[in-house]
Amino acid sequence: MTFDLIQIVDAALADATQRGGHWLACRPGCSQCCVGVFPIGWQDADRLRDGLIALGESDPERAARVRARTTEALTRLDPWFPGDVATGVLGESYEAAILFEEFANNEPCPALDLDHGTCDLYETRPVLCRTFGPPMRTEEGNLATCELCFIGADTEEIARCELDPKIPAIEAEANATYEAATERRGETLIAYALRGA
Repeated sequence: MTFDLIQIVDAALADATQRGGHWLACRPGCSQCCVGVFPIGWQDADRLRDGLIALGESDPERAARVRARTTEALTRLDPWFPGDVATGVLGESYEAAILFEEFANNEPCPALDLDHGTCDLYETRPVLCRTFGPPMRTEEGNLATCELCFIGADTEEIARCELDPKIPAIEAEANATYEAATERRGETLIAYALRGA
């Protein structure tokens, strides 16, 4: 299911990127969306972990830098982590959700090469990373864009470039299937997914 999800998401992104054209600021070196933590499911977490293990075989020095950044991130995140530090699972209570709103908004992703503004685990990046840039619907149904993209575009142009609105439902179904198969529940963060890989 992971492979099917990634194929579907990447095809939808390619289509939205083609329609978005010059309105999209997303390029190597632009890493604004790589700062600030966000929850990921276990399917994304396991794919990232596998990506780091594979990177360790193909480029040990780069993998070592990712691991070092992961260790540094965990040192900063652990004391305030709104969940179970041992498992890396985010809390699901109302209080944990409130704490998460203000948690680590300035924390760079450990996969981010800060010198080049590129992702060292790009091929195995989470679905949210794959879909960021083109306009997407929020949970409230509003169309949202990255603040660096679609500057000067009118509402109709933004709507014309929208990422396939079925992607969140497809991802949710894939995640539910993955959770059922692995018997793992909840969400984590990239740093916790990479811990120990």
